[in-house]
Amino acid sequence: MSIFDERIDRRGSGSYKWDSSADSDVIPLWVADMDFRTAPAVLDALRSRVEHGVFGYVKVLPSYYEALTSWFERRHGWSIDPDRVVYTSGVVPALSAIIKGLTRPGDGVITQTPAYNCFFSSIRNNGCRLLDNPLIREEGPDGFTYRIDYAGLEALAADPSARLLILCNPHNPTGRVWTRDELERVAAICRRHGVRVVSDEIHCELTMPGYSYTPYATVDEEAIVCCSPSKAFNIAGLQIANIVAPDEATQARIDRAINDNEVCDVNPFGVVALEAAYNHGGQWLDELVQYLHGNYMMLRRFFAEHLPALAVGHLEATYLAWVDVRPLGVDSEELERIALDRGKVWVNAGSMYGLDGYIRINMACPRAVLAEGLQRLAAVIANLNLI
Repeated sequence: MSIFDERIDRRGSGSYKWDSSADSDVIPLWVADMDFRTAPAVLDALRSRVEHGVFGYVKVLPSYYEALTSWFERRHGWSIDPDRVVYTSGVVPALSAIIKGLTRPGDGVITQTPAYNCFFSSIRNNGCRLLDNPLIREEGPDGFTYRIDYAGLEALAADPSARLLILCNPHNPTGRVWTRDELERVAAICRRHGVRVVSDEIHCELTMPGYSYTPYATVDEEAIVCCSPSKAFNIAGLQIANIVAPDEATQARIDRAINDNEVCDVNPFGVVALEAAYNHGGQWLDELVQYLHGNYMMLRRFFAEHLPALAVGHLEATYLAWVDVRPLGVDSEELERIALDRGKVWVNAGSMYGLDGYIRINMACPRAVLAEGLQRLAAVIANLNLI
């Protein structure tokens, strides 16, 4: 039995994922956090910090930057200049601050849909225009996947108002791990047209066996990268993330926006957790990824046997399955509502990410919980006689 098979009761703990529904019978397979305890090294470090008993304002010490830079050098071959790191409370606040610092209201910001929904709100909230370059779906032997529309990207980047491209690397919700060749093509297009790339790399550690994450900054020296251990180590509630800027001038503009948005302070537990995760969490993370891959393979088998009309996207990274539900003939928001109301299972509608006809399923839970949630979803669909 794996340590990840343990069922931990999260209800009543203030969990956004589990306590957002008043119905105690709901299985939540929606918001992207995991139902696993974090790495033992992180728990030990947090216990030690709690025992200290004083939780005042934080001074981030050199050990923090050493943990961050050594992790990415060791695991991913990316040399980060610690002097170019700006810490903040999360990747979403980081993205908002970057847009604020590097654009003016009315400027264009490119996304590639389907895309993480907070990209849209961060763009709108800063008064910018969304320039959408939809990804292109392709069929493959292991399920459908997506590729970048380079011609579409070239056309949008040539728009005189375009200032930024928000890249998701690896991509949420499609699960793509962009190859170095793909990233180099993106960099070349954006460089030609003076568009800066902001790369959200929060899922970078959750790369499935057989795939390799390429830090975008290793192909584009002008990139701004956002990263955090929050997804990989299930510590999103501790609110810690980093922005890696390419130069002092860009960093200063971002840092000014971080302060304007009042997201310049972090809590001591986030700092401690990051150091412990990056210094001592590697083996636990490797075991986690293997378990998540097992969950994904189980989900694929389930759909093939019980819901064969619904195609499951090929997953290269993340713990988020992307499923084509268009054969059901209902929009994804309606399916989400029906599944929750009648089946007591909560999934995400694809329309949230800019593409109706799909759902996103969070697989980061004990396998038995995932199996029960999938059985409920299948029962709902069967009872509706949709296929």
